[in-house]
Amino acid sequence: SVGRRLAARLGIPFVDADTEIEAAAAMTIPEIFAKHGEPEFRKGEAKVIARLLDQGPQVLATGGGAVMIAAARALIRDKGISIWLKADVDVLMRRTKRRSDRPLVEHIKTLLPQREPFYAQADITVQSREDPHDTIVAEIIGALPEKLAARAAEKNP
Repeated sequence: SVGRRLAARLGIPFVDADTEIEAAAAMTIPEIFAKHGEPEFRKGEAKVIARLLDQGPQVLATGGGAVMIAAARALIRDKGISIWLKADVDVLMRRTKRRSDRPLVEHIKTLLPQREPFYAQADITVQSREDPHDTIVAEIIGALPEKLAARAAEKNP
């Protein structure tokens, strides 16, 4: 929801990597996990993210495990501005408890501590909370100019 609103405010497309992965595989994510396992899913996920990042400006929503792939992290760092919508475990559990379409949802309490060091490398971190989504979007937009200027300075010293 935040990603869609951010894209609309920025006037660029919103793309959900999970939707693109399912389309590329002609299978749902749970089916991919069941048939091929997580390592193969992650390889396919990295390929889809690479393809999407070559398609120009967009807001790209990735699955929570995408950061576990070094190649995907590097691509995102090189071709985008990463944003972590940081949420506490209890918030994540409340938001995902009715989602049976996510293969690793039941492991949030274990996965979050493993993933947080990678999430913390994001260019922008915004605390996800019960405020209106437009408030969160405004915070992200407020942080973008500084990050874009820093990125431009890195590429053109």
